[in-house]
Parts: sequence; structure tokens; C-alpha cells
Amino acid sequence: MNLILDFGNTQKKLALFNAGELMLVENHPVVSIEMIAAFISAHPGITCCILSSVVQHDREITEYLHRRLHFICLDEHTGIPIRNRYHTKDSLGKDRLAAAVAGAARFPGENVLVINAGTALTFDFVNGQGEYLGGSISPGMQMRFNALHTFTDKLPLLTYREHVDLVGADTHMSILSGVINGIVAEIEGFSLHYMESYPGLKIIVSGGDLNYFVKRLKISIFALPNIVIHGLQQILLFNVNKAK
Repeated sequence: MNLILDFGNTQKKLALFNAGELMLVENHPVVSIEMIAAFISAHPGITCCILSSVVQHDREITEYLHRRLHFICLDEHTGIPIRNRYHTKDSLGKDRLAAAVAGAARFPGENVLVINAGTALTFDFVNGQGEYLGGSISPGMQMRFNALHTFTDKLPLLTYREHVDLVGADTHMSILSGVINGIVAEIEGFSLHYMESYPGLKIIVSGGDLNYFVKRLKISIFALPNIVIHGLQQILLFNVNKAK
């Protein structure tokens, strides 16, 4: 069994794979050594682990995992099953790279665009030759709500609502229209540009805000929750098999 640790900006995830199948995902705002040790004790078959972190984390965690398991701490030097053509590999978010790996594994030999709707809204593209070329980053939903409130004197802080009009008849609805409809338009607009350039494009949507937008999209997509975790599992397997 494999332990996957994904330390994101908002949530820290512990996931368990058994025989290639995702068995369990836990979400926590903070993860400690004690929590990881308890997770490993509860699943005594764990032998391998990978950690991806886009935030600062306790070095004692990596030291503990090195002692206990076959452990990989993902960085720009870690082997991956696709070719990374990104120009600044050291600044590439590990979550973006893992999502691209998962997308390529889901549709091998295809042009794949992975859209991750979380703290940030990211687009990551892998071509049919298995080359990761990059993509784009913009603020996610809650970041947009926060920015409108923080950087103005009078705009209120809002959160997602199911009903959103195109034409906002008051300030609350205008903010909702701008944020929610704006993200939908951004996803659809970027996707159409990619489809024009890359025939047969497969589009995967994932991320913590996935469910807010999937039903609003008028393009053909594949919803794949926990895509970063699936990508980290692929990277771990690639390196474990290479070491044999």
C-alpha cells in the first residue's frame, strides 16, 4: 500500500492506495507527525510514500518518513513519467505537475488539458507526445471574493451561491455574476482556444471547487476529483518501479 501526502494551500490530504485503487482520502487544515504516524499504524501494509507540498512544512515530517518508508519528497529533480518542458522547473507548482501526470495517464497519447479549480484556477497542458508544456494561473473563486472585499472600501465579502444572474440587479448579485460567471467564461474561453490549436483535446476538471462549476459548463469535460493525488500515485509508482 502507498501513502500519498498532498499539502496544499488550503487543505492537507492523506490518501491511501492499495493495488492501484484509491481507498481513502482524509482532509485536514494541518497535518502533524503524530497524525501521519497514526495513519500508518492504522494501515500496517503501507510501504511507500510520496509527499508533495506547496507550503512550508515541518522538516521533521520528511525525516520521519525517510526512516519509516520508501519515501519520495517531490521536487524538480524527481523522475516523472512525462517529459517536463516547463522553462522554470524549480518554480513549477508540484500540484500542477502532478495533475498533468494524472491527465496524461488518464488519456495516454492524447492532447490533455487539466483544469484545477481550487485556491487558484490553473490550466495545465500535456500534448499527445507526453510533453508537459505549461499552462496558466489565475485567482480561484474564494480568492476573487476576498480580493474584491479587501481592496475596496465598500464591497462586502461574499461566498458561493447556487443562483447567479447574468445581470446583477444589486451589488451582491453583481459580485456573484462577476466571480461565478467570470470563472465559467474563463474556463470555456481558454478551453475553446486550446481546442482550436490541439485537435481531439481531452479536458479534465478537478479541484476543491469542482462541483460549483461542472454543471454550469457548456463544453465536454471529464470530472476527476483528487487529480493531484492520482498524479502523485503515478509519480510514486514510476520511481518505485525504476528503482527495482
